[in-house]
Amino acid sequence: MQPEVESLLQTVGSSAEEVSVRLEERVTFGPDGAERTQRAPQLMTAWDTLYKTLKEALQGSCYRQDSRLVDLREESEQIRAVFADGYEVKADILVGADGVNSSCRRILVEDSPARYSGYVAWRGLEHETDLSPGLLARLDRRFTFFQMPGSQFLCYLVPGEDGATEEGGRRVNWVWYMNADERSLPEMMQGSSGRSFVSFLPKGEVRPEIEERVQRIASRSLPDIFCRLLSQSTLFMQPVQDADPVARHHGRTVLIGDAAGTVRPHTAAGTSKAFGDATALGHSLRGWSRTDPFPESVVSSWDEQRQSNLLATAVRGFRLARGSGLGVPGAPESWELG
Repeated sequence: MQPEVESLLQTVGSSAEEVSVRLEERVTFGPDGAERTQRAPQLMTAWDTLYKTLKEALQGSCYRQDSRLVDLREESEQIRAVFADGYEVKADILVGADGVNSSCRRILVEDSPARYSGYVAWRGLEHETDLSPGLLARLDRRFTFFQMPGSQFLCYLVPGEDGATEEGGRRVNWVWYMNADERSLPEMMQGSSGRSFVSFLPKGEVRPEIEERVQRIASRSLPDIFCRLLSQSTLFMQPVQDADPVARHHGRTVLIGDAAGTVRPHTAAGTSKAFGDATALGHSLRGWSRTDPFPESVVSSWDEQRQSNLLATAVRGFRLARGSGLGVPGAPESWELG
């Protein structure tokens, strides 16, 4: 839970406590399973919890899904968005907030595709009642952590699918970063359905032989507590991708969040960065009416200020990844252990 997120939650009548699980300790595991514990209170939330909270605040506003953007056109002091299903819409300003493989960025900026960083994130998100009681007891109210060169594992509890934050209704969220050669990606991203994925391998799509390989690597490199957690989880995976920062302001279209440039996940700042972009844009446009000339200078100043924030956070993310040997040339590749 970051300050930008907490601020926006308050704006829509919610709070950080309502959408978070409170942790009390940070526990670092050694290779032999030894624990080093320190008090570290913090609030942990989940993507879907925030999504539902913010969507409720739209109060019935038009919200279309499953539409692929194919073109943007400026005409008559408006911007027109064209979608693959034939839907079109005109607006005074368009905000491209469509993530790391942004269609908006692809249309507006040439040669700016996201690229693979050199490591992947295996993940699990399990209801707490689906884990064995002994395992859950060692994870409850703790941020648990393990790392070795080229590999990093972390785990913590988050709200349940319905937003529950009390014992019995929460979920256990874990992430395992591991170096993997780019040549391994096609094999890893080939789903059990036969579909090849690019940015996200969903639950239910991890092929048995790939899951077995992940479990073998875990048995050779992770403390027993995390091996047990993996064995009780349904896996999914994201390759960590980098999208270089690009200009946010393109006429009547602006880019925010990962569409404008990414930061590594170790910063825990992807959501807060997007919220900061959106909130600052809203403040910049306050008082502007569609009958007024488009506020080019105001939006350009917003672009410059937020770009500075992005670059500083991105540098911090690269530093954290390097410190763990993730995505660093010559570092050990955990995937090869399988």
